[in-house]
Amino acid sequence: MPQANNVKLYKQILEQHTDIQDLLDKIVFDSKHGQIWFDENRMLLMHTSMMGYLRKDLHQMLGLERTKHFFIRCGYQAGMRDAEVTSILRPNLNEAEAFMAGPQMHGIRGMVQVDVNELQLSHDLKQFYADFNWLNSFEAEVHLSEFGPSEEPACWMLLGYACGYSSFVMGQTIIYQEIQCVAKGDECCRIIGKPLQEWENSDELIRFMSPDPVSDEIIALQAELNELKKNIYTDAENDYALFNAIGESAAYRKVCDLLIKAAGSKVAVLLQGETGVGKEAFARGIHENSQRNTSPFVAVNCACIPPDLIESELFGVEKGAFTGATQTRIGKFERADQGTIFLDEVIELSPRAQAALLRMLQEGEFERVGDTKTRKVDVRIVAATNEDLQQAVKDGRFRADLYYRLNIFPVMIPPLRERREDIPLLINHFLSRFENLYDKTLKGLSDKAKNFVMKYEWPGNIRELENLLERATLLTDHQQEIKLSSLFPQLDEQEQASSSDYDHVDALFTEQFSLEKYEQQIIRTAMQKSGQNISEAARILGISRATLDYRLKKMV
Repeated sequence: MPQANNVKLYKQILEQHTDIQDLLDKIVFDSKHGQIWFDENRMLLMHTSMMGYLRKDLHQMLGLERTKHFFIRCGYQAGMRDAEVTSILRPNLNEAEAFMAGPQMHGIRGMVQVDVNELQLSHDLKQFYADFNWLNSFEAEVHLSEFGPSEEPACWMLLGYACGYSSFVMGQTIIYQEIQCVAKGDECCRIIGKPLQEWENSDELIRFMSPDPVSDEIIALQAELNELKKNIYTDAENDYALFNAIGESAAYRKVCDLLIKAAGSKVAVLLQGETGVGKEAFARGIHENSQRNTSPFVAVNCACIPPDLIESELFGVEKGAFTGATQTRIGKFERADQGTIFLDEVIELSPRAQAALLRMLQEGEFERVGDTKTRKVDVRIVAATNEDLQQAVKDGRFRADLYYRLNIFPVMIPPLRERREDIPLLINHFLSRFENLYDKTLKGLSDKAKNFVMKYEWPGNIRELENLLERATLLTDHQQEIKLSSLFPQLDEQEQASSSDYDHVDALFTEQFSLEKYEQQIIRTAMQKSGQNISEAARILGISRATLDYRLKKMV
């Protein structure tokens, strides 16, 4: 069955250091940030003795069989993950060369040295047979150190790794058995691998690749605990579900608490926050959590309506009121009667529309364009803006009396960078939606992508995250992880720009360097860019308004 002429080829692949350079190039030691990367997967460099302590503790808590089961499963997952990565790195190599990345990764990781006795594989024929020697097995050494000589093979994690790696590469379940082990006194460790159905004791072997019954017990207990939590939730906690936003962070819950308090009244609510923070989702939450939830919720983006049409859109128009008004049409406020109207980008309202809105807030009445009849409606108003309305009042762009009417219950929606705990929840929410939309099943984000999104500043907030995830879903193949390059294809350019920025900063350090001088220049530039708006300048500089105000006073 084994073909001896292939063994020499496999031995050469393992022995030639140049053949693993493609794998070595993917390992990055980022000591500045305390990280080690293999492609987009985060790795660890740790003492082998730590694995010995873990093995011993688990053995005392769970017993031998469950400890063995645990390490085999861990190794299996590691092997599957490496196979995913290396199969992408070696798309143009023949079957033998591509397969040998697994044994090579064993050596690169410092786990074991693999020596090929026999190997035969054919993807097309679904054939596989492997006979490997393992030299310098870390697991055999660890087991001997903690337990002494063993009566059975002890390279559990390595065995699981080989099964996981080979199963992924071959597209069928490959099982290895360790027939010799240094831990039980053999000269070297030795494994045999072949398809599951070719083993006589296949039922026993596959049991070690399946979830442990103890895991099932834990999952069942977790389900019971979750059910108990549902039953003891307070009404306020249940109310969070009414908001179509996603989150569990303190910042998110604080906003929900405020809006729940406002929802039961008729008071106008002013939602403030950067573009893309989900203001409409919170507005819908106010509506759903109010007594008006059986009546219409009407959303209007004031920035999308031409200034000369905004009045007719909001309050309606009578036939013949102007050229083109060929029929009577009711406005958004009449459509929202007994319900809620959401006015997004309210700062974009024309002066006439602002006056009409003020009358609506004060008296609950309005007139259609081209009509003299006064009409009354009962509408809850939720307004939103991503600009500073108070500053717009000072600049003469927004009516002061209207601002004070809208500002009765202001709520600041935090940007995504201030509620980072919610990012994983949002990712899961959007990925689930896009997987259904594009008929794909993805394996989430790679470690590097997860690491980046948790540190990214998200200038476009939740909307930016949603758009990036939709694009990444389209770019990522079925059953694959989303890589950082799929989320941020422009990242290379950003990194280059970042590198040039560092060079620029380094050039500043001359004998005449003065930190105070450069700080003042930066602050003056920010003030110019913001039109002398201290709040906006503080945002540009990434500091609080109070900090900037203090530094400006020092400059006087």
